[in-house]
Amino acid sequence: MKLNELRDNPGATKPRKRVGRGPGSGTGKMGGRGIKGQKSRSGVAINGYEGGQMPLYQRLPKRGFNKPNRKAFAVINLGLIQKFIDAGKLDAGQAITEDALIACGVVRRKKDGVRVLAKGEITSKVDLHVTGASKSAVEAVEKAGGTLAVAAAAAE
Repeated sequence: MKLNELRDNPGATKPRKRVGRGPGSGTGKMGGRGIKGQKSRSGVAINGYEGGQMPLYQRLPKRGFNKPNRKAFAVINLGLIQKFIDAGKLDAGQAITEDALIACGVVRRKKDGVRVLAKGEITSKVDLHVTGASKSAVEAVEKAGGTLAVAAAAAE
């Protein structure tokens, strides 16, 4: 195969519709927009407008609530911490803090703190200091012989 033999699949590309180019084109004069009215003009924005009838998005009930002051934690699993320890990016011998997790690239940014969840297995004896942790994560770390210290503000 040569470069000059390259072709797109049949039907993959269509010619552009040239609107308003005379009566012979089939889309001349009004360009397929009909006569007068809002839709025949440029700058039309009527999505969701139902001709004065109460629109569907207003007829349906509102549900739920988003807490404006909710905390957003950077979530990390135990399996990922173990993976980084095995790769030599984290030192299990020293205390692993939130700053250490960010420095080695496990977590991108701290947000309102780092929360540890129990997905995956941890085999190393680690000393973790984080903002939050699930009960099962604390148990898993202690079972492996380590400690998981949770900051007092976010203790569960």
